[in-house]
Amino acid sequence: MAEAFARHADPSRAADPSPETAAGPENAPEPASRNAPEPAPALSGPLGYGDRVQLTGPKGRLNTITLVEGGEFHSHRGMIRHAEIVGLPDGSVVANSSGEEYLALRPLLSDFVMSMPRGAAIVYPKDAAQIVSLADIFPGARVVEAGVGSGALSLHLLRAIGPAGELFSFERREEFAEIARANAAAFSGSTPDNWTVTVGDLQETLPAACEPGSVDRVVLDMLAPWECVDAAAEALKPGGVLICYVATVTQLSRTAEQIRRSGAYTHPQSSETMVRGWHVEGLAVRPDHRMVAHTGFLLTARRLAPGAVLPDLKRRASKSDFTDADLASWLPDLGGADASEVWKPEAVGERGKSEKVLRKKAREARRIAEQRERGGSADG
Repeated sequence: MAEAFARHADPSRAADPSPETAAGPENAPEPASRNAPEPAPALSGPLGYGDRVQLTGPKGRLNTITLVEGGEFHSHRGMIRHAEIVGLPDGSVVANSSGEEYLALRPLLSDFVMSMPRGAAIVYPKDAAQIVSLADIFPGARVVEAGVGSGALSLHLLRAIGPAGELFSFERREEFAEIARANAAAFSGSTPDNWTVTVGDLQETLPAACEPGSVDRVVLDMLAPWECVDAAAEALKPGGVLICYVATVTQLSRTAEQIRRSGAYTHPQSSETMVRGWHVEGLAVRPDHRMVAHTGFLLTARRLAPGAVLPDLKRRASKSDFTDADLASWLPDLGGADASEVWKPEAVGERGKSEKVLRKKAREARRIAEQRERGGSADG
């Protein structure tokens, strides 16, 4: 599972990455073949063909485009030729044909993931930042991720581990993996060499991809992460970090109990992150009316050394102590219920997309990736 199912506020509504906002070679048929990819587009300096550019209009509306030779950006108030943007410094202001001014900036990683084509819902930047921090994702780390979704978290992990690290991503659905690969290529200009995407169940495919005790961090972003707790323990180094991202309190409880029952980890710790923006203008300083509240829970634990037994926590006796029967009433599969029936995506509120929509998102992601790899060439 990629992300939480219900949002009170979705910042992505402010972005408009749809191809309808641009005309010209962006919508041309894809070439049958192309030469070797150009060097990755620059992350700073003057804007050039192949760069993704975020245009902010007078009313604050964001439009994300890829600069291509002969391309044009159209709105109902006028047009901007891509050639007028090429060569300008990052952060320039450019006027359209009717005189309206637009701010042109390269999207930050957080901007990119909010506007990129999505198959599954994404991990929001606020949660991705917490995952990188709480799991202590460091340069050179070997990281396992399941599942990959649309690739938003993968991009943050790749940024954190750097070129010396390795990211092993696992995804059950090929269509999601395809969109994630294309989004990664669209952001960096090519598919990262240190990133492997495997289609299949983590329990079955992880042992073949990573030797036991060779992984520094495991990130589980899926419907039933408790199913992979034991496989993650086998792959993790002693002291390595397991971090799980789940949407509902029932998933949170089920995962925490499985971590405790496994006996392979420290006591799990859980949290959620809420972000509230503020309006600051002169003496008008107040919280924004809308905020990004609950998106998901994060659950972290450390891998114990083989054979180590975790000491019990000392705490006061409580009337709230529970039994296995209590757990079974709260978590039915612990009482013998069929887990495949209890933990369905619909049961936890996950909203899927039709095959038609997924194919459309995959085509859109591939188009953006190929524009980046060609460096904005109008060939085809």
